[in-house]
Amino acid sequence: MYRIAINGYGRIGQAVLRALYESKDKWGMQVVAINSLSDIETLTYMTRYDTTHGRFPVCVEHRDSNLIVDGDVIRVSNTEDPADLDWQDLEIDLILECSGTFGDLAQAQRYLDAGAKRLLFSQPALPEVEATVVYGVNDEVLNNTQRIVSAASCTTNCIVPVLKALDQKWGVENGMTTTIHSAMNDQPIIDSSNARNLRLSRGGLQSIIPIDTSLARGIERMLPHLQGKFDCLHIRVPTQNVSVLDVSLNMKNDVSVEEVNDLFADLSRGTLSHILGYTEEPHASVDFNHSPLSCVVDGSQTKVNSKRMLKLFCWFDNEWGFANRMLDVSRHWLNL
Repeated sequence: MYRIAINGYGRIGQAVLRALYESKDKWGMQVVAINSLSDIETLTYMTRYDTTHGRFPVCVEHRDSNLIVDGDVIRVSNTEDPADLDWQDLEIDLILECSGTFGDLAQAQRYLDAGAKRLLFSQPALPEVEATVVYGVNDEVLNNTQRIVSAASCTTNCIVPVLKALDQKWGVENGMTTTIHSAMNDQPIIDSSNARNLRLSRGGLQSIIPIDTSLARGIERMLPHLQGKFDCLHIRVPTQNVSVLDVSLNMKNDVSVEEVNDLFADLSRGTLSHILGYTEEPHASVDFNHSPLSCVVDGSQTKVNSKRMLKLFCWFDNEWGFANRMLDVSRHWLNL
């Protein structure tokens, strides 16, 4: 059983822990430490109850500075400075860095120095990381000598398998994407000043809010031959969870709706079944809440214009799907 620490216990950190306990074998991993700025009482409560994903499926309590989950003891610390962490005796195999507050190697190394062998970012981080992995697309780049790796982002994990499949089949000339993303915890319920981003000062329940995105850079990092050929928009909408990517592509060769849908239906039943889904049912976003897939292509929304302009709709649970990819990458990397 590999020993895991979680640094940052927000939406992704909590989803990772829950996904471990909802699996049959806990993915061969055991969380032994959590570092969070929340006190132990708050952390226990937020683990037990979740508005989006429901009650935690097993008993959760706390004793002293430990979180007790189904009888498993998890040491909890509350520090911003990794120099204050004392994990040396825990024999940690991997830190899942879920705070989203940094993405550089120097800070990551400080967490490793606190007592762990490897660190996996829950965000793209800086390009200097030893590898950026979209599971099911390029996990073969991992090796057992790497120490600091990124699992990219929820949107990158959604779009890259789709783009790679289309590019291999017909060739992608260029494209644009719009991420229609659920509200997040950096948005206030009602207006509250945010000098760094004025749009994020607006109430998240009342408006559709454009946000800057680095998805184009994520696509280029994973598919470098498409560098300079994508631009991306991102808007936040007043829903609790589940997002969708609206993808517009110019293809190098003629395509049809039927051919594109057949491709993704086949992949969802075959080589990409673990990460990719396909549907033609009349879904709403809530239907994909708690979906472990990186992407579900909605064939009912596939459109082709003038034979080479393709539009796709790709659903994804931006919390649960990505948490499961974090665990996929972790298990694969640890077992090399």
